[in-house]
Amino acid sequence: MVTADLPFTVVIGLGRSGIGAARLLAAAGERVRLIESKGDQAHQAQASELEAEGIEVRLNTPLAPEAFHWPGGRAVKVVVSPGIRWDHPTLVALRQGGVAVIGEMVVAWEALDSVPWIGITGTNGKTTVTHLVAHLLEAAGIDAPMCGNVGHSAAELALQRRAQGRALPDWLVVELSSYQIEAADCLRPRLGLWTTLTPDHLERHGSLEAYRAIKRSLLERSAVRLLNADDPDLAERFASWEANSDVRWITAGPRSALGPPIDPQLWVEAGQVTNASGPLFPASALAMPGAHNRQNLLLATAVGLELGLAPAQMEQAFRSFPGVPHRLEFIRELNGLRFYNDSKATNFDAAEVALKALERPVVVLAGGEAKQGDPTGWIEQLKRHAPAVVLFGAATDTLANLLAEHGYGGEVTPCAGLGEALPLARGLAELLGAQAVLLSPACASFDQYSDFEARGEHFRALVLGL
Repeated sequence: MVTADLPFTVVIGLGRSGIGAARLLAAAGERVRLIESKGDQAHQAQASELEAEGIEVRLNTPLAPEAFHWPGGRAVKVVVSPGIRWDHPTLVALRQGGVAVIGEMVVAWEALDSVPWIGITGTNGKTTVTHLVAHLLEAAGIDAPMCGNVGHSAAELALQRRAQGRALPDWLVVELSSYQIEAADCLRPRLGLWTTLTPDHLERHGSLEAYRAIKRSLLERSAVRLLNADDPDLAERFASWEANSDVRWITAGPRSALGPPIDPQLWVEAGQVTNASGPLFPASALAMPGAHNRQNLLLATAVGLELGLAPAQMEQAFRSFPGVPHRLEFIRELNGLRFYNDSKATNFDAAEVALKALERPVVVLAGGEAKQGDPTGWIEQLKRHAPAVVLFGAATDTLANLLAEHGYGGEVTPCAGLGEALPLARGLAELLGAQAVLLSPACASFDQYSDFEARGEHFRALVLGL
């Protein structure tokens, strides 16, 4: 007698999103196998914990077709982690063979189908806006935790609520990367926010047009779209949104300066956040530096208005906002020298924004895993604000060559890692009269760290240990 292979859901990756998805699916009664290409001591400990919960784990298992069909079992659904290319040949072959390939966000979406989502995406600014919106709604007494590409994975959050026997949230505030969006075409947020669009992740998506289309697909599926009119790429495509009445534009400048054809819902006039009914509250309610944070403030305000919050409520919440870890995060001042952690700046555009926001002489720590993009704007800001740059990690030679090619005339010092880079930067700042040391890498973190957060935590620990 031949026994048919049992159907399994195979989850790829023993990271935060993979573990959350596996546990949530197992709790729903599905047979789950989790595969991981690595198998070090930390992975072995995680695997033992999951297997005690009835989730099969296979370590040291490459992403190859044979991992999805084995004696006694076969994959009918595959959950992919954001770190794996959507066009990986094995995933393409699985889809062509009729296997459903989805992202962790789909698992969470299906488990939380009664909860309205606020989906936030963009090249830069999305993490700050996510924190800001979550803080705003929490201050208003709304149960709206943040998750996704920041904080908990969405699946973890759904599982946590179920395990604790708690009611589902009123709203979810979800940061969504392009990697997560392309693997979750079922997501339909109640509110969709698009902060900015500049070239990023081109090594994965292939072109700016493909990257833009992924971001846009989320907004097109959202019931209400909130867009930043100060972003040149978004504003240039105003006409493509014009026929839709559910699009709201914001600008951090005066309404008149934006000009036709865009008529914003929110703008800043005489220092006041303003809409058609008049001034709402001072734009200075959010103390974070930089024009980009005015844009973030306006986007969060637009969410508050959609949810019926009063201007006084919003002003009070913005005044109490503590800022975002790893995004222009002030760590300490030592002998008149200020230290900032901007580890979240993983591309040239984000690092350029940080330099503009500080507007002071700084020594910059940059490096990591190089990404494609145009460094011109970043290097122009370095010329204005940075008498020295300390380079570290795998991109050291690449960045040094870019600085030389673009005529950067300050000190350029290469080194291996942050442990060596920080004291060098401190010494250069004192020697050259800079007022701050800024970690703003302009690179991904994966050459030396698991993510930008781990890099930022290491930098914070080093600074506090000075």
